Amino acid sequence: MVTEDVHRSIAIAQALTDTAPGERLFAKASNNSGRRYTALSSWVNGEYGQRLGLEPIPDGPNNPRALRRTLAMAIAQRPHGLMAVKLHLKHVSVATAEGYAARPGGHQAAFAAEEEAEHLRLTVAAYEDYQRGILPSGQGARDLISAFKTVDQALERHDAGPVTVIDDRRVERVLKAKAKTLHLGVGNYCWFSDPGKALCLKLAGTPDADEPLMGLCDSARCPQATHHPQHRQIWAAHADNTQAVFLGNPRLSKPEQARAQAAFDRATRIVADIDVADHPDEEPRS
Repeated sequence: MVTEDVHRSIAIAQALTDTAPGERLFAKASNNSGRRYTALSSWVNGEYGQRLGLEPIPDGPNNPRALRRTLAMAIAQRPHGLMAVKLHLKHVSVATAEGYAARPGGHQAAFAAEEEAEHLRLTVAAYEDYQRGILPSGQGARDLISAFKTVDQALERHDAGPVTVIDDRRVERVLKAKAKTLHLGVGNYCWFSDPGKALCLKLAGTPDADEPLMGLCDSARCPQATHHPQHRQIWAAHADNTQAVFLGNPRLSKPEQARAQAAFDRATRIVADIDVADHPDEEPRS
């Protein structure tokens, strides 16, 4: 007898490897990486994957090395990402993980360019939200909105001729400097333009650092942090988990309950602020 999860996993593996009933499931002929990734792509892009709403896998070669690099880049962009890459991918040292991350030269330069492009994309997306009336919230929202208004003025000063339009490239060029100050938090954006205002550096006693300490980020109080609609689910889940695990525990001591209540209140306040900024004329969603 096996658990339902194991039974389901074996059935999926059998479908992906096209193994006939009675044959060895993980035989060498059916277990090479090229065949597995081809079968996975076909399944995701086929009827069943589309029915589940999975994002189609683009055409082109898929192999473990490419997927490993993509995974490393995704992890490295998060707080403490280099150490997480080292541990998750079992690198011998952080220096190996830096081969995927922000050090110039070879793969490092490629990753730095990709990271810069991603930060620019997120900055442009925040600016486009602002143009649609979807505003950021948080202590840094006022400065970010002011920066976006400056971008509006710069674009308006452009003398558009008969063959000149305000295109995406011009918007990206204007926002490029702002995008360089962006650092990604788990549930916020940090626009690190002034180390003297960074709450994390004040808490750490390192006011002259040239990068924020995202592990110490308190985005509810930092004057350079903003929250956006894509962060709502993170804070809502945090509030729900805090209420279920801590506030719903009768054995919790009073000091622990007070800390849990403060965390719950902060999360719900951030969710409410995001809702108000997202729909200024509507009541916050529950």
